[in-house]
Amino acid sequence: MKVENKVMPNEKQMEEFLEEGHDEPIFMVNLLKFKDRAEYPDKRESNLSGKEAFAIYSKEVVGHLEKVGGKPIFGSEVTRLMLGEVEDLWDQVAIAMYPNRKAMLKMISDPDYIKSAQHQSGRLAGQLNIETKIRNND
Repeated sequence: MKVENKVMPNEKQMEEFLEEGHDEPIFMVNLLKFKDRAEYPDKRESNLSGKEAFAIYSKEVVGHLEKVGGKPIFGSEVTRLMLGEVEDLWDQVAIAMYPNRKAMLKMISDPDYIKSAQHQSGRLAGQLNIETKIRNND
C-alpha cells in the first residue's frame, strides 16, 4: 500500500467530493504531519512551529464547524504505531463531523474560514483526509 501525504485534494478527489446525492453526515478523519516551522502563504515572518500554527487553526475551526452544523469529535497526538508500517508517522489525528458534504464545502468556501486556514496551509507537511460514514445495519 502506497501512502502519500498531501496538502490539497487532486482533481479526481475534488470531483468525487462534489458529486450530488450525499446528504448524510460525514466524519472526516485527518491524519496530520506538521512542518518544523510554519510557513505562511503571505510570506510573513513567523517563529511558530507547524504544531503551534495548527493549535491556532484548531481553536478557530470549532466556530467554523458550528456555523455549518458540524462539530469536532476527537483530536490527539499520535504516540506510536501499534500495527503495520509507515515510513514516517503522523503527528496528530483529528475527527470532525459535518452534516453532509455540502456543509463542509460551505465551510471551506467561507471567507472567514479561508482567513483561518492560513494557519492550516502554513503548518502542514502533509495530511490524509479520510471520509467516513455511519452505516445502518441493513
